[in-house]
Amino acid sequence: MASETLTSDGFRLWWFHSTRKAELDEAARLKQIDRAVRALTDLRRRLIGPRTRFRRQEAVMEAVEEILDETGARSWLQVEIQQWSAERYRQTKPGRPGKDTKYVKEEIPSFDLAWNVDAPALAKQRAGDGVFPLVTNVHEFSALQTLQAYKRQPVIEKRFSQIKTDYAVAPVYLKNVSRIQALLCVYFFAMLVQTLLERELRTAMRTNSDQSLPLYPEGRACKRPTTRRVLDVFEPIERHTLSVEGHEQKFVTELSPLQQQILKLLGMPRSGYGW
Repeated sequence: MASETLTSDGFRLWWFHSTRKAELDEAARLKQIDRAVRALTDLRRRLIGPRTRFRRQEAVMEAVEEILDETGARSWLQVEIQQWSAERYRQTKPGRPGKDTKYVKEEIPSFDLAWNVDAPALAKQRAGDGVFPLVTNVHEFSALQTLQAYKRQPVIEKRFSQIKTDYAVAPVYLKNVSRIQALLCVYFFAMLVQTLLERELRTAMRTNSDQSLPLYPEGRACKRPTTRRVLDVFEPIERHTLSVEGHEQKFVTELSPLQQQILKLLGMPRSGYGW
């Protein structure tokens, strides 16, 4: 289900509801609450223990706040710090007690914890489970097309991740921002060519009913060839030019059957390799 509105900037805003996301939201929230309850139970055990080091309410409150922040369950748990004082008598002076020994009464603060789930807050949060927005400036897309474009995002992100892996673009030792932008633009065009090469090769494979190419090590089959694999196949190609008294003779590594097959699928002539 999706409903369209407009943002303050005039962009199209779609609100979607996913049942799967609702299940994941509920599971994540229950996990956070469970983690918080277990941490609070452990803290309570330390508070009521005979050797507890918590003697100030501020310290207890700080420990509770830390648990709620780390688990992210602050919105759904109500925690109460309970305090009372236990009386203890000690001698005014050290030594063996006797009939004239004087004692001083001390009040030792003790603490306990009680908590419960905030049902109204939990119900309010649960009402938004599975809901997520998508914003687009494409006016031709329907709600379904917008959602389908969004779901292609992981594929696009995987492509751009090659800037950090295959291309190793960082670090960039350029002081001028415009030069950095220009350099990244060149890499963007390189990724565009890489994407087109893969699309052309895979399309040709489907047209020629080629299920795979032996591009992986040991000649293992590759059903979806990548540019990186194709470049690795052609990396051993060498070309040399021998000049003797004004006459030139070219020597080019002979293409393997796999290399010839790839060139044929891409529709590229062999003349680029010396023929």
